[in-house]
Amino acid sequence: MKTLPNNCLPPNGEKKVLLHSCCAPCSGSVIEMMHKSGLDMTIYFYNPNIHPTKEYEIRKSENIRYAEKLGIPFVDADYDTDNWFELTKGHENDPERGERCSMCFEMRFVKTAAYAAAHQFSVITSCLGISRWKDFNQVTQAGIRAASLFPGVTYWDFNWRKDGGSSRMYEIAKEEQFYQQEYCGCIYSLRDTNKWRKANDRPLIKLGKSFYHFKDTPD
Repeated sequence: MKTLPNNCLPPNGEKKVLLHSCCAPCSGSVIEMMHKSGLDMTIYFYNPNIHPTKEYEIRKSENIRYAEKLGIPFVDADYDTDNWFELTKGHENDPERGERCSMCFEMRFVKTAAYAAAHQFSVITSCLGISRWKDFNQVTQAGIRAASLFPGVTYWDFNWRKDGGSSRMYEIAKEEQFYQQEYCGCIYSLRDTNKWRKANDRPLIKLGKSFYHFKDTPD
C-alpha cells in the first residue's frame, strides 16, 4: 500500500482526518492519496455558497458517488444559504480571491471544525486550495483561524498541489467522468463568469451540461 511522504503526514501523527470537500473533481486526488495511505478519513460536505440548488445537488451527488465507490464515510451538512447570503452582504462586488472568498472559506471551515470537535476528530483539512483558481495561502489561513476556535482541533495545511496532486486531480476527474463545473460556485462567480464570457463572445454557462470526457449531456 502506498504511504504518504514524510512531509505529508497529518499533524501529531494522527490517522483520523475530517476532509472538507467542495466537489468531486477538486477532492479526487486528495481523497485518493489519503485513502491509499490508510488514513481513517471522513468527507464533510458543507457548501452553502454553491448556487443555484441544481448546481449544488449535482456537485454533492458526484462527491457522494466517489465516496461510496471507495467506501468512505460522507457527511452531508446543512445547505443554509440564508446564512451565507447574510454573511456576504455588502461584499457582492468583491473580486475573486477578495474578502468575500476569505469569509466564505472561514464560514465553511468553522462548521467543519465544530463537527470535528463534536465527533472526536483532531485534524481537519480541505481540498479547496488545490484549485489553481484559489489562493492557497488564503484558504490555509481561513482553515487555521477556524480550527483555532476549537481546542484540540488542528488544520492540516498540506499543499495538495504538490507531488503531482494537481495533475492527478484532472486524471481522476476524466477517469471517473465527473461533472465539470464551469465556475467557482457562488451566485457572484456565476454572474462574473458569464459577464466575462459575454464580453468575449463565449457561450454562457449551461448548468448540468458539462462532464469530463463528454462534450455535452442531455438535461
